[in-house]
Amino acid sequence: MPLSLKNYILLLAGLIVIILGFVLMAGGGSDSPDGFNYAMFSWRRITLAPILVIGGFAFEIFAILKRF
Repeated sequence: MPLSLKNYILLLAGLIVIILGFVLMAGGGSDSPDGFNYAMFSWRRITLAPILVIGGFAFEIFAILKRF
């Protein structure tokens, strides 16, 4: 097999981080179309979630290239 069990465990961990990033990005819509919801621009959605997603993809690359 080209990848070992440790590689697959690292791939699963990276996938969980990516999914967590997308979950943190979700939501923030307004209940009323006339009102504006400033929660859409929270630090969690604008900064933390994209860092988690990009970090998760970088970790996936590491998990594929790492030789055990």
